[in-house]
Amino acid sequence: MAVKMIIFAACVATALAQYAAPAYPAQHAYAQAEHAEAPTPYNFEYSVNDPHTYDVHSQSEYSDGNGYVKGTYSLLEADGSTRTVEYTADDHSGFNAVVKNEGGYKAPSYSAPAYKPAYSAPAYSAPAHSAPAYKPAY
Repeated sequence: MAVKMIIFAACVATALAQYAAPAYPAQHAYAQAEHAEAPTPYNFEYSVNDPHTYDVHSQSEYSDGNGYVKGTYSLLEADGSTRTVEYTADDHSGFNAVVKNEGGYKAPSYSAPAYKPAYSAPAYSAPAHSAPAYKPAY
């Protein structure tokens, strides 16, 4: 029995020796990159109006180059309404957005008609026989 345990321990040691830790240090996967350039101000805008696919949207954005960003975008929803989002972002307040929905389809009001049976309930006459009377057996 002792020989079997020694052979088993030798097999386990051989298997674990194949998976030894590497001798070199691991690199950090998400190291922060140093920005060599200072942020620059920018301003852009675009719009799309494709009547074939009904894709209608636009965006404009402005940045002062010091971390403050202000912009707006809008899109035409499937119900015909226009969603407009105006946003600002900076290092102090974070991202703030105001969403507005304008126009669109309004469903007409509907009330179901009152229930009216198709026919009146039948009238049944009283049964011809009397009900059995209960008599205790004591």
